[in-house]
Amino acid sequence: MDYIEKVLEKLKEWAGKLIEALLGPEAQPEPEPIPVPVRDNDRRYR
Repeated sequence: MDYIEKVLEKLKEWAGKLIEALLGPEAQPEPEPIPVPVRDNDRRYR
C-alpha cells in the first residue's frame, strides 16, 4: 500500500509540473507598493 501512495504522490508532482509548464505558474498576488517618503520643501519653488 505504501508503494501505491508513493506512485500517486509522484504522479501528482508530475501532473503539477506539466500543468505549470503548459499554463504558466500559478497566479501570485500583487505585492503591496511600499510608500516612499517625499520631502515637500517650499524652497524648490522659490
